[in-house]
Amino acid sequence: MGLIQRAAEALHIHKDRSAASSSAAQATVFDPKKVTVIFVLGGPGVGKGTQCANLVRDYGFVHLSAGDLLRAEQNREGSEYGQLIRDYIREGQIVPMEVTIKLLENAIREALANPKPDAGAGWSDGQGRFLIDGFPRKMDQALKFDESVCPSAFVLFFKCSEEVMLQRLLERGKTSGREDDNVESIKKRFRTFEETSMPVVEMYRKQGKTVELDAEKTIPEVYVDVKKAMDAKFAGTGVEPKTETTA
Repeated sequence: MGLIQRAAEALHIHKDRSAASSSAAQATVFDPKKVTVIFVLGGPGVGKGTQCANLVRDYGFVHLSAGDLLRAEQNREGSEYGQLIRDYIREGQIVPMEVTIKLLENAIREALANPKPDAGAGWSDGQGRFLIDGFPRKMDQALKFDESVCPSAFVLFFKCSEEVMLQRLLERGKTSGREDDNVESIKKRFRTFEETSMPVVEMYRKQGKTVELDAEKTIPEVYVDVKKAMDAKFAGTGVEPKTETTA
């Protein structure tokens, strides 16, 4: 049994190809009228997590990091596919789609069922808003998530040079304890992002669903741009800041 098949079996993901082909228009798991999903993309070390934390604080989003979910799963006691995930991450490769999407679906369901007391408006009657950080990283992931889990609202794409990202990651590696915060793994991740994730950005750009942000600015400056983009995108929809804090 191959790696992808083993991962799918471990997650109890069973594909009925004949059923899938006969129900192409089947509903997604979550209703996009109630659940808002924003993909947050950018190269490794671009600062996605920092900006997501600001949006969680100010707009009541739940931040789901695909990478964090995978790392937590690989370290979960009794996981049947922890080593599989560990091997993919160490090599700078993309973990099989079935694994990542199922973990995200489970995390969204859990957050909707147990909203935080301070979540603010937009978290009642099955409603919720999510930032998915570092996903989708491949075209098939994007298409599968939009078609089966929940159509995304738009993409926040943070742009930054590889030189700046490398320095940030090496600095983070001094304290992060992450196996992939080393020069060899970082450069593999750069190549993987350019080859597999940029086509995803281009697809959403053609659909008018990409908001591009200059991530080489200071953190407060980037967040000013992020807030402007969020307020413009969600004008009149009820997705508004919880606080007046801007950085």
